[in-house]
Amino acid sequence: MGWFSKKDDGFFLATVVPTGEGARVDRFLGIVNGEAIIGANIFRDMFSSVRDVVGGRAGGYERALSGARDAALDDMMAAARELGADGIVGIDFDYEVLGETNGMMMVAVSGTAVKMA
Repeated sequence: MGWFSKKDDGFFLATVVPTGEGARVDRFLGIVNGEAIIGANIFRDMFSSVRDVVGGRAGGYERALSGARDAALDDMMAAARELGADGIVGIDFDYEVLGETNGMMMVAVSGTAVKMA
């Protein structure tokens, strides 16, 4: 389906597709976004510890990226709520390395804030 919901102070639709299955958009309120940056020391600490790699996956690195993704989503949802939205459609994630030597990574997320019917 390509969509998920997050509950905190009520239902909030967040989807990577133009609308959620069975949901109807009443109004498009504008583009919203959120960003989070992971610092250089996180990468250095994670890559220096081989024991953190289990089954070919770096658990600490994945947790850091997941935390950054969640922070970016939370920022975007807060921006949407400020517009009076109860959903975000067309969500897009972007991961960018900031500079070749500083080891910083940015997680950016954007979408369109909507008022559901």
